[in-house]
Amino acid sequence: MLTSLPRHLLASIALAALAAGCSTADQLAQVGKQPALNAIQDPTTTPGYRPVQMPMPEPQQVHYNANSLWQSGSRAFFKDQRASQVGDILTVVVTIDDEAEIDNATERSRTEANGAGVGGALGTAIDTIFLPADMAASNLGNVNSSSSFQGSGSVDREEAIQTSIAAVVTQVLPNGNLVIEGRQEVRVNFEVRELIVAGIVRPEDITANNRIASEQIAEARIGYGGRGQITTVQQPRVGNQVLDILLPF
Repeated sequence: MLTSLPRHLLASIALAALAAGCSTADQLAQVGKQPALNAIQDPTTTPGYRPVQMPMPEPQQVHYNANSLWQSGSRAFFKDQRASQVGDILTVVVTIDDEAEIDNATERSRTEANGAGVGGALGTAIDTIFLPADMAASNLGNVNSSSSFQGSGSVDREEAIQTSIAAVVTQVLPNGNLVIEGRQEVRVNFEVRELIVAGIVRPEDITANNRIASEQIAEARIGYGGRGQITTVQQPRVGNQVLDILLPF
């Protein structure tokens, strides 16, 4: 029976079975052990990392006024302790309080009736010559159609996250904006909670105590999740996920 399936479907099933076997082996190897923490590494060396490229104005050369220690474009005479260079660290205050509730309802109906017939002398001739006794030319055809549709949908979502995370400046764009990325892992018993923050910030938005709010991050990417025993139990098994993708009904 399996030989009658398409080759690409068989290949997908085989890959899913192989992935399930590897995942099961990894889980069995971790029985009784705490989830391992990832090693600290340079974010620019992780797979999939790409430097950010944005439209930028022409770079401006820094000029010093004659007989002056003041640098053009500086915000203070003394050295600014806020993050400004690659490798500097700043604190991101993540505050997400999102709530949405939407209700939609749609209803449509249509009824249509059409009829066709021939009367008068022509109708009488048709009745006599061509049609059986139980049929009449005045009522040659009737078409009736009706359709109806009802649909409804609702969204009720509420999200609330409030935490802080230290991020590292990974790139300084030509206009002075900073590309930041921060990762945090916290292990509690057999569950690891992960927090990821990345985006672009303006140096002017960084406060005097080297902090910035999450809503001031452009192209923000904020991820909050976990891995471990609880997360594994909450996920459908690999077979169920494959069937959800492949089954057309």
